[in-house]
Amino acid sequence: MERLEDELERARTLDVADLADAIEAIGFECTRCGGCCKGLDDEHTATVFPDEVRELEAAEELEWRDVARPMPFGLDADGHGETFEWALQTDDCGDCTFYEEGDEPRSGACTVHDHRPLICRTYPFSVALGGTSQPMGEAVDEEGMVRAHECEGLGRDISRADAEELAAALKERAVTELEEAIDVRDSYAPVDAGPEETVVHDSEGAKRADGTPYR
Repeated sequence: MERLEDELERARTLDVADLADAIEAIGFECTRCGGCCKGLDDEHTATVFPDEVRELEAAEELEWRDVARPMPFGLDADGHGETFEWALQTDDCGDCTFYEEGDEPRSGACTVHDHRPLICRTYPFSVALGGTSQPMGEAVDEEGMVRAHECEGLGRDISRADAEELAAALKERAVTELEEAIDVRDSYAPVDAGPEETVVHDSEGAKRADGTPYR
């Protein structure tokens, strides 16, 4: 198993043109079906990093809890315990809180589109590097380092300009995810949390569910 630092170096040397070639070969066009924004059979758990939370807070004049919630993995049914990283906040239906259903089919929209996190900007693609995360669902196609995950928009024509923009974001995401993983590892310290407390360990240390530092 390669060290995270080695994977980070590989991520930093990814060639955007090569990634764009792979994206073009697979093909993609968003159909605005909302599948990647909805909980569907499972709870929506799109990863959002601290800097991305703060960007959304500032742009939309929101509080931390409005943007992000503790990643549910490792927490009990009441949301207590310790976990790693944050997920975008969800509504009562389990959909992303920033998704707005349209009046017509395939007319849904992201209400924070210009400030959406990297994982949203790059869906349904990921790169085949250890230490990076995958979007919802297993990979259904692969071209070089690029993996495509289940999405009805796959296989459609994509312009070179759009492929290059997506590829640049995909590289940025791979680098960011690995930098975050290294920082989480290096900043992690066990806490003596009570049975009704929630602690999130992210790249900046331990935090409460509202994003404030733990103790």
